[in-house]
Amino acid sequence: MDEVVKVGMADLKAIAGSGILTTLGLGSCVGIALYDRTTKVAGLAHIMLPSSKHIRNNHNKAKFADTAVGQLLEIMMDMKARKEYITAKIAGGAQMFSFKEKASELLNIGERNVLATIETLKQHNIPVIAQDTGGNYGRTIELNANNGLLLVKTIGHGIKTL
Repeated sequence: MDEVVKVGMADLKAIAGSGILTTLGLGSCVGIALYDRTTKVAGLAHIMLPSSKHIRNNHNKAKFADTAVGQLLEIMMDMKARKEYITAKIAGGAQMFSFKEKASELLNIGERNVLATIETLKQHNIPVIAQDTGGNYGRTIELNANNGLLLVKTIGHGIKTL
């Protein structure tokens, strides 16, 4: 049985060789799953917000798309992952509440989280090879370090493997 490592909200972790990284309750948050198939180093971040730049209390790098990716890559490369082989799969970024007004674009934190995540990965030259984002429902994800598969579980929308 593989060891299961839980990644909390505004948290990130990496494992090598075997095991499963999991994070629960992705609503507007985005789960960023990074994997190097050559070394089987897997990393998972559960980000809450798109950018650390306009937040005073921004010391937790795992909380933001713009800082979590770099920190997770550093940890993975310390574990012998090779950046040129790392790919990304992302999930989450739902709009959990509906808004009647035009201000909803600003309030749609899920979509902003997804866009910021994709942009940050692009800046680090990490290709996004699969995603399950948007909608109005939560997700729980499991990243398998043995094979890089990302299991996305939802309530009412089934289970997907990316």
